[in-house]
Amino acid sequence: MPSIHRSAVAAALAAGTLFAVSACGPDGPSGDTGGTSAAPPPASASASGSAAGGGGVIGGLTLPTGIPTSLLEGLPKSWDDLKKWKFEDWDNWASQHVFNNPVVKDFWNPDKMGDSKPADPAPPTAKPAGDAGVTDPEPPVVKAVPVARPYTKQPSGKVFFSAEGGRGNCSATVIADPAHPGKSNLVWTAGHCVHQGKGGNFFKDLVFVPAYNNSGASSGGKKAPLAELAPLGTWWAKDVVTSPQWTVEGGGTGDSASQYDFAVMRVQNQNDTGKSLEETVGSAVPVWFDAPRDKLSVSAVGYPLYKPFDGQELYKCDGGKPVRLSFDPKRPSMLTIGCTMTQGSSGGGWFATMPDGKLALVSNTSIGTQDHTSLSGPYLETVAKQALEYISRKQK
Repeated sequence: MPSIHRSAVAAALAAGTLFAVSACGPDGPSGDTGGTSAAPPPASASASGSAAGGGGVIGGLTLPTGIPTSLLEGLPKSWDDLKKWKFEDWDNWASQHVFNNPVVKDFWNPDKMGDSKPADPAPPTAKPAGDAGVTDPEPPVVKAVPVARPYTKQPSGKVFFSAEGGRGNCSATVIADPAHPGKSNLVWTAGHCVHQGKGGNFFKDLVFVPAYNNSGASSGGKKAPLAELAPLGTWWAKDVVTSPQWTVEGGGTGDSASQYDFAVMRVQNQNDTGKSLEETVGSAVPVWFDAPRDKLSVSAVGYPLYKPFDGQELYKCDGGKPVRLSFDPKRPSMLTIGCTMTQGSSGGGWFATMPDGKLALVSNTSIGTQDHTSLSGPYLETVAKQALEYISRKQK
């Protein structure tokens, strides 16, 4: 996940010792042909064959420059208006930003999964707001600890995808589907794990692997067959929805789009077994929107990849009560917890116990400090709730 600048940290950090690290984007061979490792390049201002647009104020929205005009179709008049969107508005937006991810059977194998790595560092585009009620001091560091195996009864797993510069991976969570209780095929992750951001497109070959490396067969640098890496199968994304803010503004560099850095995928088994993802995994967690910040005790889970981790083990940080981080005070402040997990944990679920005693997802890993002392995730409110309700109702 990207690293961030914070305004309420020691002078050394304020002097610029933090910088953005592109989230969980690919840093491996491009396509299937091998070659030099490289992070995906920034989106072209003339991508998709459309004239570059954006910039200035359009219909009440202040937009970044260099966005193809075709990618702005269906936007609300203002981000505040987005909170009033109904199913038809989300459907119109989705029709203008089509996700196409046909199943390529047996495309993902252990070698390709092993090639997927976080991208190279890049400078930040923005600094967070001051501490006037929106950004708190850095929380205490919490050391990540391994999650006990087996992973097969947990809702966590890994996401893999192809992009312009190679292959990437993230972490993700099986969530409950409001419209299909007990039979969910929905997965929650970060927006930057499914879409390039400003001026870009959805990633390709997007899959979810629940209980990745459940047996530990690929731990310690060992080679393992796909059956060991994906004991519950490979689940291809059929539909994806992320926030319009991420699609229009995002760039994985720690700016205000990170405050809406979430995504929901509807998946299907590569080999149709007749069972849903939830039935196959044995669990799915509800999403707790508008959770009371001051009453939360949060644990973050993911597959960190940078040293001392290797991306093969599931880890967690019991971060306790989250503090706040904001790049734009007009948007919900992010949740921040102390945690030493590194890139690869992006998209991983943040969990808290609801008043009824059930465990629920309250955020996902989006960004973190360059020295791996804390993680931040979006606060899930109206826009996130609408996105889940849309994809829950949407059927093809």
